[in-house]
Amino acid sequence: MSTILPDLDRAGEVDVTARPISRRSTGADAVFAHGARAVGASVLVITGGVGLFLGLQAVPTFQRYGLAFLTEQQWSPDTDVIGIAAVLVGTLQVAFVAMVIAFPLALATALFISEYAPARIRATLVSLVDLMAAVPSVIYGLFVALLLMPYAADLSIWFDRTVGWIPLFAVPGGNADAPLPALSQYGFSSFVAGIAVSMMVMPMACAVMRQVFSQTPPGEKEAALALGASTWGMIRTVVLPFGRGGIIGGTMLALGRALGETIAVALILSPAFEIKWSVTEKGGNTISSLIANRFGEASDSQLSALLAAGFVLFLITLLINTLAAIVVNRSRSGAETD
Repeated sequence: MSTILPDLDRAGEVDVTARPISRRSTGADAVFAHGARAVGASVLVITGGVGLFLGLQAVPTFQRYGLAFLTEQQWSPDTDVIGIAAVLVGTLQVAFVAMVIAFPLALATALFISEYAPARIRATLVSLVDLMAAVPSVIYGLFVALLLMPYAADLSIWFDRTVGWIPLFAVPGGNADAPLPALSQYGFSSFVAGIAVSMMVMPMACAVMRQVFSQTPPGEKEAALALGASTWGMIRTVVLPFGRGGIIGGTMLALGRALGETIAVALILSPAFEIKWSVTEKGGNTISSLIANRFGEASDSQLSALLAAGFVLFLITLLINTLAAIVVNRSRSGAETD
């Protein structure tokens, strides 16, 4: 493609020449373009390398145990019985509890910062929420284990007493109706671990939601208010529909983080290799905490089994993050606005 641009020669006559238009980046644009491609390619290479390494290390385990590795509950290398069914269920339970707590908090916080908070304190609130993501996970684990666990146990007793007919909250042998229920049966559970994990994933979900809410077209918001809508009415009819993709994407990204949380869960959850359908019952395990607790003393065969468990977690997390990216890219959130 070319264009004809007029120019004046020395005699004052118009010199018409065809000048080609090139789309090749030059100067700083070329440096940025090549740098962005290199960073993007390196991320793909690293992610693919991690998956390939875990997959190759998991081959001996799947050859030895087959699909029983996914259905067996016990993890007993001494008796050659190894499976991740119990830890897989425990991983999902902790992540479920974390998201039930974190999702409404993240959504409410994002809406308050973007729509209700005064402009003079908005930047401070954003910094405080972002600061929560920088706190090490071991701090959250110690905070919940040493300070919040007694209150969480009391809440678990209340769940068992009032809605104990639901298997999710029933604690066999807990005796919640006793004058002094045994608190030891209600602590160190998936519910308590989920509280700690929710504190870590809430800032991530909130940041994504807040960023998407801030991109809502101001003209549509002003039009809704001009037609007589209240602030909540404007949020319900304009902001939330526009940010639906961000809400889903942020929640799924936080879920991927919750599935892989290690230190806080290892500090709180009492190891138990059996499927516990109640999230308030003591005991449980997750894939990440299993790897952290058993990695140091594992033999070669046990190490292959641990890496196989990590490979399963890698696939689950990759699937969730991929779905989140697809949802965000197909949504209207983040589209160009006037």
